[in-house]
Amino acid sequence: MTKPSVLILCTGNSCRSHLAEGILRDVAGDLFEVNSAGSNPAGYVHPKAIEVMKEIGIDISRHTSKHMNDFLNQKIDTVITVCGNADQACPMFPGQVNRYHWGFDDPAHAKGTEEEIMAVFRRVRDQVELVFEAYAAGYREGQKNL
Repeated sequence: MTKPSVLILCTGNSCRSHLAEGILRDVAGDLFEVNSAGSNPAGYVHPKAIEVMKEIGIDISRHTSKHMNDFLNQKIDTVITVCGNADQACPMFPGQVNRYHWGFDDPAHAKGTEEEIMAVFRRVRDQVELVFEAYAAGYREGQKNL
């Protein structure tokens, strides 16, 4: 049996969607095939996103920034948008069953000292972690009842 596919979308596919992809893959890689993409990809994964994920033991240093159109010919069961722009730009994917929108602040726009900027990245990471861990736990619980 193939695992359901989850595509996490953001505008730039440099921060939030990679935080979510890394966390969901870590807590539920046995349940889902997880990818992320952007409606206007930045072409890189933000170094601070890589750094704050490393702090919680998740390596996203090999992730790449991808365009959401790269997935139009793949079966996507669930699309999760993590920013408002991606939610508005999101197409329907063939076979798509579920669509969720959980918006998070974009840490790439944080201003201030290095420590203040890192605090924003950590806050967003922690929020993403709470939401995606809960999503995985709920899905896992639902599978027990099938």
